[in-house]
Amino acid sequence: MSDTSAEFYRRNARRYAEVARAYTQSVYVDSSHPALTDDSALLSRALALSPGGRCLDAGCGPGARDVFALWRMGCDARGIDAVPECILLAREMHPEIAEKLLVADLSQRLPFENDSFALVLCNAVIQHIPHDEVMHTTLPELVRVLRPSGILQLMFKHGRGVLSLFDPDYGEDRSFLLHDEHDILNALRSLGMDLVEEDNTVGLGGIMYFTDPKGAGHCVFHMRKGYVQ
Repeated sequence: MSDTSAEFYRRNARRYAEVARAYTQSVYVDSSHPALTDDSALLSRALALSPGGRCLDAGCGPGARDVFALWRMGCDARGIDAVPECILLAREMHPEIAEKLLVADLSQRLPFENDSFALVLCNAVIQHIPHDEVMHTTLPELVRVLRPSGILQLMFKHGRGVLSLFDPDYGEDRSFLLHDEHDILNALRSLGMDLVEEDNTVGLGGIMYFTDPKGAGHCVFHMRKGYVQ
């Protein structure tokens, strides 16, 4: 994670947890699929696709909202974040899952064995990591810890270059690294991942897009790990 991003989360950890819990920035203003309405719709779809087993929220953020939600649903969930303050706050807010939350950096090798998880969520995280590190470390590591037939949900601000905008929930300007979705998809395919195509029954799948309340465009998709990598 870039130093600037890490400092933002250190400085705003408690406020970020409040915003996440209130879903202030987790609803979608505009989307490519009518059923793509908010973060909860994506999580429900990921769980429906997953073969069942352990889950990992890779970049769980301050408060670890989704790890706690998964735990309450009876899932064996883990959460990691590169910023210690994020994990400390999450343990304070949710002592029930304190032992399931770890400090770990997605630009480095993850502290898990191969094939550890049936579902890996990585939402709005790679936009804080330089492109070369995403390609050479982050994506291979997310695939490595995912079991065969497991599901990866990857969400990120898409495009090229850097996006800078004012975030009214924090009263400050923020900057994000953009990634081209086709570059990311091709890299994941080369690692043995297959895109989950659109399901007309549920109205989700394939390459999906949405705009968040700040006006930033996102791409999100689900990919399944094949048995031969």
